[in-house]
Formats: sequence, structure tokens, C-alpha cells
Amino acid sequence: MPGRWSLAHATFYGDETASETMGGACGYGNLFNSGYGTDTAALSSTLFRNGYACGTCYQIRCISSPHCFRGSPIATVTATNLCPPNWAKDSNNGGWCNPPRTHFDMSKPAFMNIAAWKAGIVPVMYRRVPCVKKGGLRFTFQGNGYWLLVYVMNVGGGGDIGGIWVKGSKTGWMSMSHNWGASYQAFATLGGQALSFKVTSYTTRQTIIAWNVAPSNWNVGLTYQASVNFV
Repeated sequence: MPGRWSLAHATFYGDETASETMGGACGYGNLFNSGYGTDTAALSSTLFRNGYACGTCYQIRCISSPHCFRGSPIATVTATNLCPPNWAKDSNNGGWCNPPRTHFDMSKPAFMNIAAWKAGIVPVMYRRVPCVKKGGLRFTFQGNGYWLLVYVMNVGGGGDIGGIWVKGSKTGWMSMSHNWGASYQAFATLGGQALSFKVTSYTTRQTIIAWNVAPSNWNVGLTYQASVNFV
């Protein structure tokens, strides 16, 4: 169910190619490859919640500005980055992402769905909405033989992660700890084992199991896609 509408402000960063939005504080890397495209936003720390908001989805509409497009159209974006505070600037004059401000720094293509880019900053109404994603959860592996770091992407439903566990074909379930952004880690020797993941949504508390996502010859630097996702 969508959340209630709340008031915030929005700016944009980068250009029409959205190349500056790649990477980012959630660790999604190339947003085209990881399924997020250009419909993304960086959140002020008030919304970002130390990375637990990575992957959450929002509807945003421009209000009360002559630069809003007619009919106040809605842009739907996924949170993929942090808009950090800028303490050198006043919160009402350039320090738009300073706490406790609720702010969306949108990709330029997403911003141009709701307002003329020359506006710079506009008041908006926003609400959380379920994320609609194609295909299953994606797990990108980093780390080494004793440490597995997993970036969890393409998360449907609430879009966020409350807990994640990993299971090798020769082990029981092991809880993974939050590292940064949308990444989770396990200090364990899991090489040569097929890996399964159990994931709990932070928002809905729903838990799903992705069995044998990665084959026994898995490797770091690769992405493995599950057949299951939150809805």
C-alpha cells in the first residue's frame, strides 16, 4: 500500500545522461546494469537512514511552483544514493540536504518528469510506494575466500532489507551483518559451495528464500539472479 503524501523539496544532479548518478552510496554500481535506470534519487540523511532506505521507492510530484509541469505529473524513483549535508551552506540556501530537511536530489531525467530543470529547486509532495521490479533479486559478490560481501539489488515490494542470511550447501543459515548501503557481509569460508539466501523486508517483515542462487563455482565480481522477489 502507498504511504501518505508528505511535503519535501527536490533538486537534481548530473545531466540528461544521468552518468553522475552511477555508483553512489548504496553500492549499486552501474544503474543501467543493476536494473534501476535513470528513475533514481539521492536522499537526504533524514530519509537515507544509514543506507537502510537503499532501494525504497517514492512517488514525487511538484507543487506550488510556476516551474511545475501542468497537471502535477508523478515521477516514480528508487533511492540509490545519499545526498550528504553541506554545512558550509545555510539549510535554506544551498544546504538542501542538511538535517532535518527531507530532500530528494533526483537524476535530471527524473526531475524533468515533474518540473522544468531551470527551476533548480521545487517544493514537492512525496510518498513511499511498493517497488515494482522485473525478475528476481540480484546478488553481486565481492570479498575473498574468508569474507563474502553481497550487494542486494532489484528488490521488489518495500525495496529495503531488514535482515539477510546466507547458507552454503555444507553449512546452516548464517546471519549477515550490514556493511554499508545495500551491502551485507559474512565472515565465513563458503568457496566451493552453492549459496542460498534468506531475505527479510525491512518494511513488510516478509521473508523469502532464494535457494541455490549461486552455483558451487561462484566467484567474486559476478552477479547472480534469483527466481524470487518481494511483491
